[in-house]
Amino acid sequence: MTEVRRVRPSDVDAVVGLVYDLAAHENAPDECQLTSAQLHAALFGPTPSLYGHVASVDGEVVGFALWFLNFSTWRGTHGIYLEDLYVRPEHRGSGLGIALLKALARECVRQGYARLEWVVLEWLTPTIEFYKSIGAVPMDEWKIFRLTDEPLRTLGS
Repeated sequence: MTEVRRVRPSDVDAVVGLVYDLAAHENAPDECQLTSAQLHAALFGPTPSLYGHVASVDGEVVGFALWFLNFSTWRGTHGIYLEDLYVRPEHRGSGLGIALLKALARECVRQGYARLEWVVLEWLTPTIEFYKSIGAVPMDEWKIFRLTDEPLRTLGS
């Protein structure tokens, strides 16, 4: 039996394992430092800042979507920013990825959010084509910038 639902505290360890699988899939296994304690605090702490859904097959978590709220000043309302979506390779093509996206789209509609956004690596051509097939539009004119580590500390000091 397959199921897509909101993440539960009992799912945290499985989701952390899948995040590490995703990092390996994206050729960046050494960059992943997530711990179960960190994920649990972000999802279920006193002021949750992260939300999630999982996809399970016969009770085993095999996919996830982790997301948080953003805000569109132009639309004047929140949206969902999908940080990561991942389904184990042996379960791809089974509809779990689209089921996770549908759950997030329903969340947007139910809450009156204006948009659902995410980024995808340029070299993930099959994934990009899948996203286009459901009506997602690439924002090619936008460039993502990021500060981490020493540049972030320098600017923040």
